[in-house]
Amino acid sequence: MEVNPNLSEKAQYDCKLIEKALTGDQKAYAELMNRYRDAIYYMLLKMVNNSVDAEDLTIEAFGKAFKNIKQYTASFAFSTWLFKIATNNCIDFIRKKRGNTISIDQVDDPASSSPLAIQSGTLDPEENLIKKQREILLRDIVTQLKPRYRSLIELRYFKEYSYEEIAKEMNLPLGTVKAQLFRARELLYNVLNNPKSGQ
Repeated sequence: MEVNPNLSEKAQYDCKLIEKALTGDQKAYAELMNRYRDAIYYMLLKMVNNSVDAEDLTIEAFGKAFKNIKQYTASFAFSTWLFKIATNNCIDFIRKKRGNTISIDQVDDPASSSPLAIQSGTLDPEENLIKKQREILLRDIVTQLKPRYRSLIELRYFKEYSYEEIAKEMNLPLGTVKAQLFRARELLYNVLNNPKSGQ
């Protein structure tokens, strides 16, 4: 990796960690995550104003960055690249979440002849069926994971436990829960894309 000599010492150290990560060094990945996790989380928290969503989006941002780490070029700081990934992912999340809302301007617009269809918070029967089918499929895929990862996914996504509740339930430190949940989601992604691979 050709490193830009104008980068700060911190950014140059990141590049060394990335080179180690590219050889499969898991400690390098963990150190990169530890260096930026809080900064990414607080940036996302300001954007979504919800701690649970910010936690999930932080994990997703690192997941996307580490998955595409070969595409990073050291002509600029890793932190710049990582924050851009996190920001873009968060903007996509906000857009999807706002998909069922209407603008205030639309309400008072006399030119709009079509009646406003305000979405209710409940799913219609067809959406309920689709949701149940997806959950059955997901549960089937989750059974292919190792027991500890399976438990994490089940507690987080089926029982909707908070990270703190999972830590208490599994008697694990909070940091370990977050790191293992990140790994569990990565494995789940791999199973989804390559169903025959055993984890």
